[in-house]
Amino acid sequence: MAAKADGNTIRTERTRARILAESLTLFNERGEANVTTGMIAEALGMSPGNLYYHFRNKDEIVERLFARFEERVDVQPAAPAGGAAPRDAPWGPGAIEDLWLYLHLMLEGMRDYRFLYRNLDDLTARNSRLHLHFNRIVDRKLAAVEALCEDLVRVRAMRATPAEIRTLARNVLVVATYWLNFQALRAPRAKRAVGDEVDLGEAAYQVMALIAPYLAGAARRHHDRLSRHYID
Repeated sequence: MAAKADGNTIRTERTRARILAESLTLFNERGEANVTTGMIAEALGMSPGNLYYHFRNKDEIVERLFARFEERVDVQPAAPAGGAAPRDAPWGPGAIEDLWLYLHLMLEGMRDYRFLYRNLDDLTARNSRLHLHFNRIVDRKLAAVEALCEDLVRVRAMRATPAEIRTLARNVLVVATYWLNFQALRAPRAKRAVGDEVDLGEAAYQVMALIAPYLAGAARRHHDRLSRHYID
């Protein structure tokens, strides 16, 4: 009996994983508001009753996908090595590259779960738990960007006051959060329907353009060299 129960558990988990994967694809392609549980079941070749056995309704599917998204984007920048730097310490190019990498990881997660951002206001208005969790994500991202900027100031690669860093971090999050909507608005209608034309390099470049004016000396030159990789 124990072996049979284990087999049933495995089959159930596989079915739930298939439902979530197909739901994510449909939500990203068509928009969550335009997808019904019947459409998900049909795409999977299962009955609506079988789908409801695994998930009570579409909101439960959305919440489970959001939990995966939250885990995906819960990455933290690498801690700076060596503790506090002396005032005459040279800046390290790794600090700039860590910022680029962090932005890419964050933007990749947003692209892969883009349905959340394309319908952000409606989703968070309908579901108070998602609203709370989204704000928790934003708080963590604000803190992470501020910490990265503080590291750049510490190694004298950036000139910015604490107040300027707080404002800069907020602006970075605003651009990153709404970039997908802006890019979809600007895309030709045919590509907009597909939803896969997400240029992460351009998104990262636009975000880094907010930070560039605060960079100093060799750090600014290094940023400009990295930027050419995205715009050439």
